[in-house]
Amino acid sequence: METKTFKDLESEVWATGLCSGCGACVAVCPADAIRFAQGATAMPVNIGYCKADNDGVPCGACYAACPRVDMASQGTMLGSYREIVAARSIFAVEQKQSGGAVTAILESALDEGLIDAVVTVTADPWTMRPSSTVITSSEVLVRHAGSRYSWWVPLLASLKEAVVTRKYRRVAVVGVPCVARATQRIRASDHELLRPYAKAIRLVVGLFCTEIFDYANLIEGKLQSEHRIDPWEIRRLDIKGRLDVYLQDERQISIPLADLEESVRPGCRVCTDFTAVSADISAGAVGSPEGYTTLVVRNDIGSGFIDRAIRRGKLATDDSVDLPAIERLAARKAQRRAE
Repeated sequence: METKTFKDLESEVWATGLCSGCGACVAVCPADAIRFAQGATAMPVNIGYCKADNDGVPCGACYAACPRVDMASQGTMLGSYREIVAARSIFAVEQKQSGGAVTAILESALDEGLIDAVVTVTADPWTMRPSSTVITSSEVLVRHAGSRYSWWVPLLASLKEAVVTRKYRRVAVVGVPCVARATQRIRASDHELLRPYAKAIRLVVGLFCTEIFDYANLIEGKLQSEHRIDPWEIRRLDIKGRLDVYLQDERQISIPLADLEESVRPGCRVCTDFTAVSADISAGAVGSPEGYTTLVVRNDIGSGFIDRAIRRGKLATDDSVDLPAIERLAARKAQRRAE
């Protein structure tokens, strides 16, 4: 079978508006020839070089890692799982999004040496502008707790920094469903150029997601221009069928998702996966009581990390999960397959 190359990725995914912007192709390109241009977020660009097309050297790593080349097999609803629990961090997590459970699991794993790095998203606390990063300290992890996944950022681009540049070999990845699906493709692939990444990824935590937003369109356009809200006034954002904006002065503003269509990343409109079915653990605020995080435990890896965090006194769990609430949002997103 002929190996698919960057040209196929460009024609099948980039040019058709399917790109999720996960950054997997940026990470795995051995020539560092794929990147997101400054201010151009719709799709990556190639600098004009491809090992396969220019030199006839077999490659295709970018195509093999892309989560959007096989849309027919993308996940829907809750996917397969072992159990679903509500969980919370036992220790204080000042900026936690809901129950701080993801932070507790990762903090425990870093301290115990189960992982040596976390590929995640941080944000400038003043402007809220997001960026992908590699965190190796539990103290830094806790300080940066709180979801920034409302914003688009090519998160997996930092996987190359973690694995290739800094040589970490026990990496956790935290991201939205397209990120989880890309890591699944990397882990399952027999592509020689993806093996270093597959061996290094030890844990994938997927986050519930309806869609993600372009920073400039949402912050500078919708919130600053229309609602007169500056980014430094925002304490946190939450999406539960609407965008809830929590302000530093304790006010809360809710915006229907229908009013944010222009801010949604185009590639999100074809995604049917709400619960990140490709992850080892999926997490979100939907379905759990106030102060808890819903955890969907999908396999032995997920169970192992959660059990270790519980035994080390970092995490507490509860069975009080409103499963129909999760199913309603998952069904709503799954409908995109039919639209």
